[in-house]
Formats: sequence, C-alpha cells, structure tokens
Amino acid sequence: MNIIEAKNVSKRYHGHIALENVTITVSEGSVFGLLGPNGAGKTSLIRIVNQITGPDEGQVFFNGELLQSKHTALIGYLPEERGLYKKMEVGEQALYLARLKGLSRKDALTKLKYWFEKFEIQEWWNKKVEELSKGMAQKVQFIVTVLHEPPLLILDEPFSGFDPINANLIKNEILELQKKGSTIVFSTHNMSSVEEMCDHIALINKSKVVLDGNVNEIRKQFRSRTYEVELSHTNSIALSNALWTGFELDEVKSIDKNTLKTKIKLLNNNTPNDLIKVLIEVGQLEVFKEIIPSMNDIFISAVVGKGEEIPILTE
Repeated sequence: MNIIEAKNVSKRYHGHIALENVTITVSEGSVFGLLGPNGAGKTSLIRIVNQITGPDEGQVFFNGELLQSKHTALIGYLPEERGLYKKMEVGEQALYLARLKGLSRKDALTKLKYWFEKFEIQEWWNKKVEELSKGMAQKVQFIVTVLHEPPLLILDEPFSGFDPINANLIKNEILELQKKGSTIVFSTHNMSSVEEMCDHIALINKSKVVLDGNVNEIRKQFRSRTYEVELSHTNSIALSNALWTGFELDEVKSIDKNTLKTKIKLLNNNTPNDLIKVLIEVGQLEVFKEIIPSMNDIFISAVVGKGEEIPILTE
C-alpha cells in the first residue's frame, strides 16, 4: 500500500514554477529518498504534504484518502531550518512540543526520559536551548519529531550539523523506526546515505521528476559497461595491442612491478566474456568487476544534463 501519493502536483510562486506536474508514490514501510539540487522543488513538495501550503493543481493522498487536516497528527516533520525557541529550557520545550503532538504529560515525560537517556543528553534538560551546540540542538529536535511514533516521518537533511559518530547514531535510529513500522521520507545531499538506506528515490530537478525508482535498479539502468581490471604478468603495450578494437582502454596504472590496473569499456556488441577472453591471452587476470555508477555519479549526470553519459567518479 502507498502511504503517500502525489498526482500531477504543480505549485507556483509569483511566476516561479516550483513544481510542475509532479507524480510520486511512497510505499508504506519504505525509506524513500527525495533528492535534488537546491531550489529544485523538494521543499515545496514537503510543505504541501505537511499542509503548510497547498498545490495549485493536482492532489495528494494519504493512505488512499485525499490529504486532510486530520492526517497532520500522523506525520512527524523535521525541517532543514530548525525551529527551537532559544530562550526556553530544553526539557520545557520538548514537553511542550510533545503535548502539541497529542501526548499526555505522563506519556510525554516517560518517552522523553527514554530518548534523552538514549542520546545521553539528560543533563541538558534544565539548560536553555541557546546553550546547546548545533549538534545537541539537532538531537533534541529529532527527538520531538519522532516522539509520538507517527506512521510517516519526513526528515529534511536529518544529518546536518552532526559529526560522523552522531550521524551514524541518527541513521541507526531512523532504520530502527522503519523496522517498527514507520515510513521514512528524507531529503539529503549525502548520496552515500541514500545508497545505504533508501529503497526508492525520486530526483527532482528544475521542478520536474527526472528519476524515480528502486535505488538498485536505477544504478543498473545507468551502467556504462565499464569494468575494473587488474592484470599481472603483462605490460601496457601488450594490453593496448590486444584491445585495439571493440574496447575503450582507460589510463593504465602500475600497482607493482608485476600488476597493472585499468578500466575498460565494452564497445559495439562485445560482452564481458569477450573481454575476459582477450585479457587472459595477454596476462593473468587478478580482478574483474563491473563498475556500477554510484548515486552521486547519477545525481550529477541527471542534474547537469539528463541523458548524458555518466562520469565514473568512484575509484
């Protein structure tokens, strides 16, 4: 079942087109990456799902129902621009925000105690928000976002402001929430997190969806028939001569005095077996693996120019 369906959604601001005929579906229980460069329209779509604004055209459905005000309580939203009140005490503010989510004071205090101890920030309960570091404030806002255990969590740049240790902590908590039944939609520029966490992505560029699908399938779709090769007991001249037709040979590097490393692209109708056959005739094959473009490669290609050949950036 799809927890969110946006159908042909468009949004304009003073003549600027923020979203143009955008259609996406978010499956229940998934981790969904909403990607795109700054100004692409991601935040506009997130604001529509949260009913902060409405679409000019199109419709949004929540669990099959047309999106209504009653659905707000079923969504936890962590905006990119955090909004804690700096002069309030941390505990007082966390309790206030928990009560706004519909929790009783008793339940809110129980849940807050659990999360504050888990994140090791209980000693900051009586401190003012302005005394917190950016990362500490991020932890507090993450807690109040997930505290009421909503079925849908929308996290805009959830790892912003965190060092690698705390970013990993948040990442693990997000995946744990998914295991407990929450659907996660998160927007990020961290493509390694997308590959590690997301089941599905939609990439928005210049107000339109330019990529939409399963992460692994998208990576395979953008494969360039390029292979990483390590070959021993040969030399670069022999390798170049053997691959003079039907293949594109990248720069050849020496790993040691006996082994060469390079990348080779298949041309025309040649197959991986054809390449292996040529290679074993000129040396001993040590490594042979296909280079599948990373999400970072795909993101750059789709944003810079859709349809252009994917640059292989990953060594």
